[in-house]
Amino acid sequence: VQLQASGGGLVQAGGSLRLSCAASGSIFVINFMNWYRQSPGEQRELVATITNIGTTNYADSVKGRFTISRDNAKNTVYLQMNNLKPEDTAVYYCNARGRRTIDWASGFDSWGQGTLVTVSS
Repeated sequence: VQLQASGGGLVQAGGSLRLSCAASGSIFVINFMNWYRQSPGEQRELVATITNIGTTNYADSVKGRFTISRDNAKNTVYLQMNNLKPEDTAVYYCNARGRRTIDWASGFDSWGQGTLVTVSS
């Protein structure tokens, strides 16, 4: 399963960006679609998660500012980022975990290539 992320860029503090990530390949179900981010010198951190039934969870640092959503028909996850802060600057990675077929042994855990978000002060 391949993931293609897009939507990063340069924005001023207080601005907004929307990231997208589309999954392709043999997919039966994507149980979790996630956004992670990694700043220079820092470990990769989980930003937001959405399940196949729409349950969401967010890192405390982005609650109230970021919204994760998904389109199951398109196997696509989005991250709407509002009121961006310089500390949100990072490479953002999408991640998908699910199964390729009805067989429970067909699980996958795939990562996108990363998209850079830079927030200037």
